[in-house]
Amino acid sequence: MTFRARLRRWLRPPRRLQFTREGKYFVGITFGVGFAAINTGNNLLYLLFGMLLSLILASGVLSEISLRGLEVARQAPGRVHARQAFLMGISLRNDKRRLPSFSVEVEDLIDEKPLDKKCYFLKLPPRKLQATSYRHTCPRRGRYQFSGFRVSTKFPFALFRKSRLVDAALEVIVYPELLPLGRALPRSSRAQGEELHGLAGRRGEFAGLHEYREGDDPHDVHWPSTARKGRTMVREYEDEAARRVSLFLDNHLPGGQACTDERLCGQLERAVSITATLAVDYLSRGWAVRLCVRGGPAAPPWLRGTGQIPSLLRTLALLEAISEEAPYAVRPDNAAPAARNLSTRVLEA
Repeated sequence: MTFRARLRRWLRPPRRLQFTREGKYFVGITFGVGFAAINTGNNLLYLLFGMLLSLILASGVLSEISLRGLEVARQAPGRVHARQAFLMGISLRNDKRRLPSFSVEVEDLIDEKPLDKKCYFLKLPPRKLQATSYRHTCPRRGRYQFSGFRVSTKFPFALFRKSRLVDAALEVIVYPELLPLGRALPRSSRAQGEELHGLAGRRGEFAGLHEYREGDDPHDVHWPSTARKGRTMVREYEDEAARRVSLFLDNHLPGGQACTDERLCGQLERAVSITATLAVDYLSRGWAVRLCVRGGPAAPPWLRGTGQIPSLLRTLALLEAISEEAPYAVRPDNAAPAARNLSTRVLEA
């Protein structure tokens, strides 16, 4: 957290008060009655002025009681994709012993800015927990910082909206959009970018050992090598029936991440979505996938199994645009025949 953010949080008032439309009228009438009472000295006007002030005072006290002792938390979904609606769970607990809370609104904050979605709790009894959710859609892939909540109430007379901020940081990685698939690759023929030999699989002769990756079968752990090297080692098997594919994604833009051309940025986002769609489909059908991008690792790993899908989607979600001078770590010419051409799949956006 930067010094400016810390200073802003330290200077932040514990409560924020906003007038509602009815509250503005009410306060205006109160000042008018008070001015008339002072000018005329009429006791009835003084009595009416006191009653109006007492309602304002009661509104402040009751709203403060309603906001005290509340704990709010969120339950993030397991996987979030760009342009796809998801449900964010919100739970509110009243820790007060005897007093309930009424008419409480909870707003989620992204980078300290409230979303356009609100969760409303009409009545929260003491020592009780209530949960609800709101629907939201993230327009683009990437990292989203949920900074906290704004808890507010207009109880009891809706004259003012009193609110307080609750810190609850959460980082959500939004995966690329998955596009609908069209015609699939023929299963009986060899497609471009596909290799039919030398792939580690679950059947066949023993081929070697590799360090454990998410998605590997725990039954294949080789315990003697694990104890000797101090790292979890897994057996590999030769499987001539398996297939693998290399996906090459050109992630360059003029100026890199600072590019301001919306058309080019949109084209890159669509390319990332197409790559994510192909990768998820291939992994789901038992193929091994290798992702090759500009500025990527020198030896991109082969990913196998559906357990590798979250890791691959996270890599694509956080992929940044770089300059054109950055080369591919693996050249398309050195991959399988015509691996850079995957047009045999049809995507219907």
